[in-house]
Amino acid sequence: MTTHRTEQVSVDAMIEDLRVLVETESPSRDVEALTASAKVVASVIESRLGGQAVLVESEAGPHVHWSGGAEPRVLVLGHHDTVFPLGTLERRPFLVQDGHVTGPGVFDMLGGLVQAVHGLASLEDRSGVEILVTADEEVGSRSSRALIEERALACGAVLVLEGAADGGALKTGRKGCGTFQVSIAGRASHAGLEPAAGVNALVEAAHQVLDITALGRPEIGTTVTPTVASAGTLDNVVPAGATVIVDVRVESDAEKERVESAFAALAPHLDEAEISVEGGLGRPPMPESAAAELFAVAQRLLPGIEGKAVGGGSDGNFTAALGVPTLDGLGAVGGGAHADHEYVVIEAMAERANLVASLVTELQRR
Repeated sequence: MTTHRTEQVSVDAMIEDLRVLVETESPSRDVEALTASAKVVASVIESRLGGQAVLVESEAGPHVHWSGGAEPRVLVLGHHDTVFPLGTLERRPFLVQDGHVTGPGVFDMLGGLVQAVHGLASLEDRSGVEILVTADEEVGSRSSRALIEERALACGAVLVLEGAADGGALKTGRKGCGTFQVSIAGRASHAGLEPAAGVNALVEAAHQVLDITALGRPEIGTTVTPTVASAGTLDNVVPAGATVIVDVRVESDAEKERVESAFAALAPHLDEAEISVEGGLGRPPMPESAAAELFAVAQRLLPGIEGKAVGGGSDGNFTAALGVPTLDGLGAVGGGAHADHEYVVIEAMAERANLVASLVTELQRR
């Protein structure tokens, strides 16, 4: 089987559907905007594939679920929330020029969603196929994780529509990732009259940042990166409180356990300072073994395609951790995720749509 069936998908139609999705802004945590977005996503799916796309309500906003009927065999997984606030579209409108499509969310990951829908539309038989498009992937998938895991186990194979790795490579492994918030409680005092009467939470935070950074083991893929800090109220007051937010990425379950234990054991350096820790590694690592079977199929379908392990997480981390074969990075070829220069390469859109369709056909035969 070849994936080069470009005559069966219309790039112009894909671009037009992508325009509709991008121009319905969908920032994470904005339930009203995500509700409007979910309805548009459902409309696009129904118009191309028929049937009914069901809105699954959640506190984060509606997830969209569609089924081709019959025994489930493959879950096509994506999300419709984006990282960009309302109003971004006015500053950075949807554009098609110089072989690229640009606009908020085109690469992460509305382009991949459109490609998959059009790829599936080229198939006469869509039985056994499910599509799940969630509303909270960019903020940890707390409301959708159980549903993702349920459908992944039911289907037995997962194709994730996140954007491709550099050069169009598929994503065959991902680090586990999460965020910790370290809060320091000190005691305020006058910075000029009696600074020693206070307990300086900012100074304690500085000690903690050094301790936290030392937890990283980049030589084995563990990165521990303080990213946001805040402390104090006025320039003449010893700070009574401080917070430090930390991004953590790991490649193994053993490192996940080590880092989480280390955060739980953080101890203050200053007398009377108190420390509390929230958060954790919410996404488990996605080992390359989880993608091996499906990646081999993809290589046969599209000779020369490469696979890469990457540092970012996706909902594929959850499905891989269950032991469900999972292949990621099947979405758009492009770059600039979460950045103003985000783009999709138009020339690659038809090939990626056909790759998804061909993988689905292979999985239907099992």
